[in-house]
Amino acid sequence: MKLSLRWYGPDDPVPLQYIHQIPGVTGVVSSLHDMTPDAAWPRESIERMVDQIAHHGLELAAVESLPVHEDIKLGRTSRDRHIDNYLTSLENLAAFGVTTVCYNFMPVFDWTRTDLAYPLADGSTCLRYDHHDLSRIDLSRGTRDLPGWSAAFSGKALESLRQAYAGIDEETLWDHLSYFLSRVIPEAERLGLRLGIHPDDPPWSIFGLPRIMVDGDAMRRLIRIVDSPSNGISLCTGSLGAKLGNDLPALVDELAELDRIVFMHVRNIHFEGDRSFHETAHPTVCGDLDILAILKSLHKNGFRGPLRPDHGRMIWGETGKPGYGLFDRALGAAYLHGIWEALG
Repeated sequence: MKLSLRWYGPDDPVPLQYIHQIPGVTGVVSSLHDMTPDAAWPRESIERMVDQIAHHGLELAAVESLPVHEDIKLGRTSRDRHIDNYLTSLENLAAFGVTTVCYNFMPVFDWTRTDLAYPLADGSTCLRYDHHDLSRIDLSRGTRDLPGWSAAFSGKALESLRQAYAGIDEETLWDHLSYFLSRVIPEAERLGLRLGIHPDDPPWSIFGLPRIMVDGDAMRRLIRIVDSPSNGISLCTGSLGAKLGNDLPALVDELAELDRIVFMHVRNIHFEGDRSFHETAHPTVCGDLDILAILKSLHKNGFRGPLRPDHGRMIWGETGKPGYGLFDRALGAAYLHGIWEALG
């Protein structure tokens, strides 16, 4: 297991020097955050990122994320051009020793929350999602009123995208994902890369848009589309765990035994009701997910991929990127490292 931490590049308030000081952490998970989804990643930019990380005694354990252009998800005629750029990016990443790439197939919106600083009883703050609160957000102003999305889309651009998805149901989205995988996975296998799809976060439809990576059945369907070790899952406990009824320890056990989990995101959540939850500290006792059982399943099946603590709370007066402060993620990394060490 390669214990890692997410790093958002040179502008991240958490510097590589601090990440290197966390016991057990040997790598970072990062991306070229200045690249648009329609561009192929240039080798010089990848080399610069890899060298900067290595300079601080760390390795680039995984790329998260290599974005999938909306035209691919929509199945537009331009998708082949964007897939060609995606393949170029994969080839350039492989040239610098990258072996794990995370992506998602969520229409328009990536991970979505309704509160980025929800106050907890101990004085810390965390990320929260409430479906009723989401329904009250006015998208005519674009994503300005959606927490974490202030600069993403104008009202006009967002409405155009939502209209484009009006004729896209879940089965159609599956068809478009299958087309993408049929082009990308054989090349990834040739390059020695493993691609892991991130579950939808949250794992249900938002703003009327289809979402398909929501449960165990979806994960099983995905790996059958192209039967290859390069076609895998970046399993996020907090994303899949948000859907009541998803048995995470059992699902992790099943997918890890098949060697289809290529990357792990570990976080804990507390349910407030159906489609309502807030995030917690990582230990099992702090939330409603059995983190210990999940790690036991991984360890039993010989998981050796990157694993990172996911979103943390803001504690001890820290400010910064919501969910990605240093202190609580460092505590989470220490907790996960301790469990893994104890498992032998």
